[in-house]
Amino acid sequence: MRFATIASLSLTALLGLAGAGGASAEDKAIKIGALSDQSGLYADLSGPGSALAAQMAIEDSGMTGKGWKIDLVTGDHLNKPDVGVNIARQWMDVDKVDVIVDVPNSGVALAVSNLVKEKNGVMLNSGAGTSDLTNAQCTPNTIHWAYDTYTLAHGTGAALTKSGGDTWFFLTADYAFGAALERDTTQAVQAAGGKVLGGVKAPLSTADFSSFLLQAQASKAKIVGLANAGADTTSSIKQAAEFGLTAGGQKLAALLLFITDIHSLGLNVAQGLNFTETFYWDLNDGTRAFSKRFQEHAKNHNMPTMVQAGVYASLLHYFKALEALGGNPHDGAKVVARMKELPTDDALFGKGAIQPNGRTIHPAYLFEVKKPAESKGAWDYYKQVAMIPAEDAFTPLDKSTCPLLKK
Repeated sequence: MRFATIASLSLTALLGLAGAGGASAEDKAIKIGALSDQSGLYADLSGPGSALAAQMAIEDSGMTGKGWKIDLVTGDHLNKPDVGVNIARQWMDVDKVDVIVDVPNSGVALAVSNLVKEKNGVMLNSGAGTSDLTNAQCTPNTIHWAYDTYTLAHGTGAALTKSGGDTWFFLTADYAFGAALERDTTQAVQAAGGKVLGGVKAPLSTADFSSFLLQAQASKAKIVGLANAGADTTSSIKQAAEFGLTAGGQKLAALLLFITDIHSLGLNVAQGLNFTETFYWDLNDGTRAFSKRFQEHAKNHNMPTMVQAGVYASLLHYFKALEALGGNPHDGAKVVARMKELPTDDALFGKGAIQPNGRTIHPAYLFEVKKPAESKGAWDYYKQVAMIPAEDAFTPLDKSTCPLLKK
């Protein structure tokens, strides 16, 4: 398989539409927009790698060989909701993009989700974490794949509290994702019998966490929960080590951690961290086969993250729904409704389902970062502590606040 250069990618599969069963060219033409952070703190966990994952899904789906014409374009939202909405509006109004994928940064994702509903497109979100996407702010046009803040909170938060980490202090990214993650983890900690002693909010892309870490130390909480992501997470972990926070008896809980973060930190710094993910490259034969292909074609030769795996898997399921409908990808709500009717089943996340609120459910895993002596080689970073069944890993429907469930 050969892949084109990802930067400013525009991939067009130009195959004839002969034998399309009478469907018009427009009915079997798809435009995909991969909206990511291409150069900021989330670039490694999404960015160019998410565009590569989308391209792999196009290739692996076999859609072009069945008469479909597919375009893929990329955009950089710069972690700003207004920039993300402007790109999405241009795509949908002018470029006629049918489906937007990835969208890390919960503030951007919530804004784009509302626009996609207005334009009756499709949003397949795997990058943003806020559970509000399938709760209070759900729409009939958005599917949330991979993970959310409920998963992270009830995986890592509940597990650490039950194992003795019953007092918490939060260091939280000051935007929608951080607020949702702190909220959901607080609920999980309290339900498990723990207490939250306090917290502090840090601006996105903070360089110096010293004042925040001093407050965490002063709290004397057993667990310092890092409700942040990407470069903010790695910076706060590095600086916590420099401050001697863990040496003083406190434990860090990286509530959202990616394989690229571990690679950046190194095992000497990251060893012992507990965290929750729904994908790891070395889980089984299917994840290994995909990941090795991904790594071969990735510019930085990284293994794929949970977000990038979500882009791939969600697009494969989207293509299955389009085939089941026989064409016409331009009625987004209809396509999403068909996606919800079909069970999910792919090599990366296994068997699952899409709930009426748009939440994809599949197993999640509680991992621990290996000690350097335990690692057998490059990217061998995780050991599995527990498997969380799909029905326990995401918000139960009877607790969801999604307005769609009231109909």
